[in-house]
Amino acid sequence: MKGLITKSTGSWYQVLEQETGRFFEARIRGKFKLIKTRLTNPLAVGDRVEFSLEQDEVAWITKIEPRKNYLIRKSVNLSKEAHIIASNIDVACFIFTLKHPETSLGFLDRFLACCEAYNIKPLILFNKMDMLNEDEKDFVASFRALYEHIGYETLEISSYSKMNLELLTQTIKDKVSVFFGHSGSGKSTLVNAMQPDLNIKTSEISVSQLKGKHTTTFAQMHFWDFGGSVIDTPGVREFAMIDVKKEEIQHYFPEIFRIGRDCKFHNCMHLNEPKCAVLANIETGEIEETRYLTYLKLMEEAEENSAL
Repeated sequence: MKGLITKSTGSWYQVLEQETGRFFEARIRGKFKLIKTRLTNPLAVGDRVEFSLEQDEVAWITKIEPRKNYLIRKSVNLSKEAHIIASNIDVACFIFTLKHPETSLGFLDRFLACCEAYNIKPLILFNKMDMLNEDEKDFVASFRALYEHIGYETLEISSYSKMNLELLTQTIKDKVSVFFGHSGSGKSTLVNAMQPDLNIKTSEISVSQLKGKHTTTFAQMHFWDFGGSVIDTPGVREFAMIDVKKEEIQHYFPEIFRIGRDCKFHNCMHLNEPKCAVLANIETGEIEETRYLTYLKLMEEAEENSAL
């Protein structure tokens, strides 16, 4: 039987049988060869699998089909290992909040680099726009212009005022989407606003820290009435790229890769080489310094990982 993983709690999985539309509780039979050496979970929500049924209606997953893509986060307790958040994604929506909680541009840039690395279409959603004053809205507008200039699609939204939710619905209709962002950024609230009967649990922002409390503790796929599905994920603190070579990182920053073609040396790493077009364009502002700093950080991590 063929199925789709729609929920993962770590040891048990929920599988949707494709022909009948029935859900089964499932476990893994045998050992799965992990796609990378330092992944902590063999299966993720979005995976397509083969399974068999026992007499007690428990499904045993026997095979995983090849993934077209996946996104990874760093493991919470194991700094050198990573965890697959979701797989086979059509659109990855990043929920950016200027405040309550504040989203760092470095976190956004790391997410975008991961989307580039694993061939996933990103969509940047500037959320909670109804909470911003005019100066803050202008601030967001400058960020939007920056990322749209690079080539990324963006949208300003609000779950409470319903701002642009109809447009978002049309964008993700009939696709497998996933919502990412810090805890408290409004992922679950947004899902509920788009389809109230899902009634996903949400929680208030912690006043003392202005950070969200973790409400989603495991990834789960929900199906939209308008077509397609969304994978609701736990609040992610840091995305990861594993088994990526240092030389490849520049490919995941479109503007750095484009401008880097004008460097004097074809193998320029844009660190301190002479006549580096990238370094020159940071000075002029064509390349945003925050993105270049994320590029340097990912280069550093790739070098550390290669030494393991």
